Amino acid sequence: MGDIPPLPAEPVVLTVCTTCRRTGAESGADPEAMRPGRVLTERLAGADLPAGVTVRGVECLSACSRGCTLHLSGGPDRWSYIYGDLDPDSHLDDILAGASAYAATTDGFVPWRERPVVFRKQSIARIPPVHMPGVDLSADPAAKD
Repeated sequence: MGDIPPLPAEPVVLTVCTTCRRTGAESGADPEAMRPGRVLTERLAGADLPAGVTVRGVECLSACSRGCTLHLSGGPDRWSYIYGDLDPDSHLDDILAGASAYAATTDGFVPWRERPVVFRKQSIARIPPVHMPGVDLSADPAAKD
């Protein structure tokens, strides 16, 4: 029987912007209508979430030109991601599959081909773990061995 790596103690969190509109939303859209991020947050909260995954809504992720957006995170030792241009009507299953794959990692890195298409095509940013060392700026990148 193979060894199964332990799951990280840090929970995986899907943080969804509840205030942005989807890119290309008509300027004449009903200002009282529920925002797509709010719809997505409620659908995720009501879904069968993968073990260790929680959902929270926030009022702004400052990715307004790429709304509806979410941030996938799992603590200081994992990569985190921001995804945009999401559609609560068509991307829910892919978001859940991506969160499940992410939750199964210890470092937050899911190989590109194993990510749902929406996570491959609609990534805004990948943010390194807090404890990951930075680039050595004392080395001269132009120097040849």
